[in-house]
Amino acid sequence: MTWDQELDASGLLCPLPVLKARKRLKAMAPGEVLRLISTDPASVVDVPHFCNESGNMLEDSHQEGEVLIYLIRRT
Repeated sequence: MTWDQELDASGLLCPLPVLKARKRLKAMAPGEVLRLISTDPASVVDVPHFCNESGNMLEDSHQEGEVLIYLIRRT
């Protein structure tokens, strides 16, 4: 899947990855996809919860080594 913007939140701890993603998504057009990179273990709970609460769509989430990758579509 392709994405429109990427946000590297590596090294940031809860709640910063979600807060930065929310700010970036607000600036994006509906339908665009943000690729969020995180190393925070809590993001496996925080990001899906954020998407559910905000109405944005979590298109994909997976792990690449120590890095967690999320693709979030702005609604």
